[in-house]
Amino acid sequence: MLDIITADAITARHGFFTRKGGASSGIFAGLNCGPGSSDLAEVVAINRARVADAMGVAETHLLSVNQIHSPDVIHVTAPLPDRPRADAMVTTTPGLALGILTADCQPVLFHDAQAGVIGAAHAGWRGTRDGVLEATVVAMESLGARRENIAAVIGPTISQRNYEVGPEFFEAFTADDPANARFFANGTGDRLLFDLPAFGLSRLRAAGVGHAEWTHHCTYADPARFFSFRRTTHAAEADYGRLISVIRL
Repeated sequence: MLDIITADAITARHGFFTRKGGASSGIFAGLNCGPGSSDLAEVVAINRARVADAMGVAETHLLSVNQIHSPDVIHVTAPLPDRPRADAMVTTTPGLALGILTADCQPVLFHDAQAGVIGAAHAGWRGTRDGVLEATVVAMESLGARRENIAAVIGPTISQRNYEVGPEFFEAFTADDPANARFFANGTGDRLLFDLPAFGLSRLRAAGVGHAEWTHHCTYADPARFFSFRRTTHAAEADYGRLISVIRL
């Protein structure tokens, strides 16, 4: 059975899907929806079909992009013949489901219920730092949304206690803005702990969205429910599954 996390702030049909209820096995066990993984393509297709069915759309209408950790956003109006390189999508077209793949990065779903505009963004540290969240808001505004009417929800992502980084990471962020030091806590030795969802929320709120929240699910800490790139790396596994987060009108 599929395990789907939702947020009351978003009234459009949506879901942050966990790894439960899928057809994949081994290190991908569960609902691996990443065509870029080394999982069997036909099994990934089965998993994505289950997600499409849960969202009430045809398989061809469950859209995803070739995510490249960029601030690039595309406006979609029809099913995509391939996966363009981008990290966010926006639409006003009913029946299109916008899907974001993650395995520690932030999946962020956006909805302006008054204007009938939705968005979905893949926001790791690089994309968030480079402005993918703000770019998604601007793209939604171009379709008639008003930022003060937008609800934005960050789904399952890696939490601060499990996101260890080096001093050069801290230095790069504080060079951007000294106030970014508030997103770091001391770790072991010269290591620091970075609060990615707090950073994402700060960027969303500074952009003026009407509501921003995190579901408070940590991908690293819960292997039964979530895939995690960092957990896989620490376990020296060959690959990892990808979670999917979806919104549709």
